[in-house]
Amino acid sequence: MAKVFSRPRSLKDIPFHYCPGCTHGIVHRLVAEVIDEMDCFDRAIAVAPVGCAVFAYDYFDCDAFQAAHGRAPAVATGIKRVLPDRLVFTYQGDGDLAAIGTGEVVHAAARGENFTVIFINNAIYAMTGGQMAPTTLLGQKTTTTPYGRDRQVNGCPVRMSEMLAVLDGTAYVARVSVHNPANVNRAKKAIRRAFEIQMAGQGFSIVEVLSACPTNWGLAPLEALKWLEENMIPYYPLGEFKVPAGEGGEQHV
Repeated sequence: MAKVFSRPRSLKDIPFHYCPGCTHGIVHRLVAEVIDEMDCFDRAIAVAPVGCAVFAYDYFDCDAFQAAHGRAPAVATGIKRVLPDRLVFTYQGDGDLAAIGTGEVVHAAARGENFTVIFINNAIYAMTGGQMAPTTLLGQKTTTTPYGRDRQVNGCPVRMSEMLAVLDGTAYVARVSVHNPANVNRAKKAIRRAFEIQMAGQGFSIVEVLSACPTNWGLAPLEALKWLEENMIPYYPLGEFKVPAGEGGEQHV
């Protein structure tokens, strides 16, 4: 019998530690599939964050570094400048990238550093107990906003893709989701495009992935996917916000 589906070579054969219904595992697989399909298994270098994906280096079967909280872009900058022929990517959550690491990612993008960021946006600090994150939606209840995020008290959620897309150093900015099969396929295409742009030396690329967090949202896995579709996508629209000059895309900026 012909094998039609199997574990990617770039993904280790060990169980994930993520909660049931968490979509980190889907994104891990997409990244690994793209690495395999681009024949970059021996050239890929991952930079792991602090957060739910802190053990990403245990799952990707490639060289990897562990960065301090929020500092993955700085680590990736050093790696890519020393080893420009490698496929270098950071894998970061919204607390790591959009809070303590905001300055790191903004300036890496502004400099046009030639690596890729895989940015997981689940609208909450998940690993540390479900506190409000920079991406938490208005009205969303968390352990630190039990009555819902209040614009007057907590400010507005940060749209990282839109913010980074206006910087001259960015080459590719996309926001995708993994809440259903069609969008999983679109997410994979965006990750591949970001990696190809990096390997072509065109500059900074980032793929933001809207991801479900059933545990901290207090929802069943299927309910969490529906909540993402009905609440996150209206505020965080999907599409390509920036593509290299001369290339087509579903731009929203």
